[in-house]
Amino acid sequence: MKKICTLVLIVLTVISCTSINVKEVNVDKNMIEPICIEKNPKVIIPGFLSLLEEGIISQGLTVKVSGKSYYDCKSILTYSALRSWDVTPYLSHAELRLNNLDGETIGSATYHHNGGGMSLSPSKWKSDKSKMFPVIEQLFSGVK
Repeated sequence: MKKICTLVLIVLTVISCTSINVKEVNVDKNMIEPICIEKNPKVIIPGFLSLLEEGIISQGLTVKVSGKSYYDCKSILTYSALRSWDVTPYLSHAELRLNNLDGETIGSATYHHNGGGMSLSPSKWKSDKSKMFPVIEQLFSGVK
């Protein structure tokens, strides 16, 4: 019985990993900025838009928040984000996509917490900033 409990614990811990997939932006800075973040009204996570703006600025890039007007923008960042619940809400999935004005994808990133509510990993309750800043950093790591 003890071996079965240990095995179940190991399996639950393994499936609770976080996956991050990034296709980094690999262009000159002047080709993408200013970056317009397109507001996504479907994302109801408090402060998520401000977090994205702060994260991009921390990479030394100019950013504007936009509805649908892209005057003076050279690229557009679209995003989605989802929360799950386990005792309290937590960021479980986010996607970022940077496109040029022709609609061509320049870079993209996905954050996903595997395992959902069954996860025993305390990382799911980390702050949204601690989850997303490394993703944003990887996304823009190729900008020259």
